[in-house]
Amino acid sequence: METKEKVLEILKSASKPLRAGEIAEQTGIDKTAVEKAIKSLKDTGLIHSPVRCCYAPL
Repeated sequence: METKEKVLEILKSASKPLRAGEIAEQTGIDKTAVEKAIKSLKDTGLIHSPVRCCYAPL
């Protein structure tokens, strides 16, 4: 599974918006890779940031 897919899956299963560090802990993926995936997902309109530095699916 690709990093973006894992990040999106974690965000969809979360009960609240998550920070990049929390996603990295849950997936075991490096935080830098998670941040790149978040940027890509935001650019494609799959996630948004309802609270500063926290992310949730649309």
